[in-house]
Amino acid sequence: MRTVNLEKEKKPARSSSLTTGNLLFRLLGLFIFDAGALWLGLNLLFDGYWPFAAIILVITILINVIWLKPEAYPLRWMSPGLTFMILISVYPIIYTVYISFTNFGTGNLLPKVQAIEVLEKRTFLPEKGADYNTALFTNDAGEFALWLQPKDGAEGVLVLPGRRVTSVHVGAFDPDGFPEQLEGWERVSKRDMLKAISQLQDVEFGEPPNVVKITGLNTAAEKKQRYVYDEEQDAIVDRATDTIYYADDVKGAFVAEDGKALIPGYTVSVGFKNYGRFISNPAFRGPLLLIFIWNVTFAFLSVLFAFSLGLLIAIAFGRDMPAKKLIKSLLIIPFAIPGVLTILVWKGLWNPINGAVATTLAGWLGMSSLNVFADPIGVKVALLIVNVWLAYPYFMLITSGALQAIPQDMYEAADLDGAGAWAQFKNLTFPLLLVGVGPLLIASFIANFNTFNVIFLFNGGGPPMVGTPTPAGHSDILISYVYRLAFASAGQDFGYASAITVIIFFVLAAVTLYQYRYMKVWEEVGESV
Repeated sequence: MRTVNLEKEKKPARSSSLTTGNLLFRLLGLFIFDAGALWLGLNLLFDGYWPFAAIILVITILINVIWLKPEAYPLRWMSPGLTFMILISVYPIIYTVYISFTNFGTGNLLPKVQAIEVLEKRTFLPEKGADYNTALFTNDAGEFALWLQPKDGAEGVLVLPGRRVTSVHVGAFDPDGFPEQLEGWERVSKRDMLKAISQLQDVEFGEPPNVVKITGLNTAAEKKQRYVYDEEQDAIVDRATDTIYYADDVKGAFVAEDGKALIPGYTVSVGFKNYGRFISNPAFRGPLLLIFIWNVTFAFLSVLFAFSLGLLIAIAFGRDMPAKKLIKSLLIIPFAIPGVLTILVWKGLWNPINGAVATTLAGWLGMSSLNVFADPIGVKVALLIVNVWLAYPYFMLITSGALQAIPQDMYEAADLDGAGAWAQFKNLTFPLLLVGVGPLLIASFIANFNTFNVIFLFNGGGPPMVGTPTPAGHSDILISYVYRLAFASAGQDFGYASAITVIIFFVLAAVTLYQYRYMKVWEEVGESV
């Protein structure tokens, strides 16, 4: 009787030196990564950018967990992708929500720390401050020096950035009182003067506290720091006027007793104030309500007309006919050409002076000219035509594929039952078609709800509404209105724009969830066909 050894053959263990080497190499890499992340995070934190510092901390912890825990081994090679996903996709969403609770905008773009640094860099010329005529010199090392000649005729002096030259051999002087030659230095020519001064306009020459700055081609003045931050009072002291500006963490600015505020201010939390402007203020709700209604109408009609036209073409050319492939290929051209070019072409076609579409319609209607860009209704019709032109080839393609997926025996059975073409389409083709393209219709509605390019490139959201507290146009949709607030207006209001963006997100989420309820209905209808 043969004995079978059931004991598993033991595999030779990997050498401990190899395992130790891998571990040490991994720890060294993490140490370098953590050191860089710590340096970056601390600098961001000290500069007041704590949201970015927080996301750096989250990424650092995630990378360490992935590379130290054996259970997370499959994620190690995905860690760079996860890092970029957090930085590029997740962080902007979180930061937008954060900004919506702040006063971030024109005059309040900086954290408090950096706003103080900007103010403390400003200088002024005291009443008793010295004023000089100057000559600019350079040496072989590329350094610059200023010869300061007091206007009262006193003896001049040579100064460098941050220090004063105590001994230098001076040759003869020219009629203006400047040395014609300085040992080791050469006077900058008039041709190179402008370029040099543009580089040196913020440079302080001489030893503190008696430093001078260039004020013109041949002048300099002894300037002093104007604003000084007093940490005990949490205030900025204006040394030129002896005014004290106290920090107001409600307004996000340093404000004097007379109400005057220093610019720039700083970013502070305002709670739900931006959302309150949207909800409670009728002046803001007025244009927003009209914009929202048009936004929904624009998205719905764009999908409806583009889908209907695409389906009509797909059915019409779904049968055998001459040059069917050639015609369908030509119909796809609007989808193949870049949308930016197509929109600009359509903008030219609607030009009231020489646009082919505008002049033709004006002739048909007996009008001298047709300017849809100045008509609130006409521009909306034109936008719908342009958007349908851009989208119908997409629906033609997807409905062509969906129609071919419907079994032909169903139509044969319907013919035997005596069903006509309309009855077959209503009770057979359309329900089965919606099962396949329903999710794409929802996605298209969402895409058209946020279609910025068409609005911005065609007419910029115009014509403008009259009497609105914020700049708004009759054809603006929410995304273009947010763009106006955040980037296009004189006073940029990123906080309010971010709040509207968050509201748009929840509106789209609600619409999507509501539309997905019909998906189940379409599926049930498709199963019962």
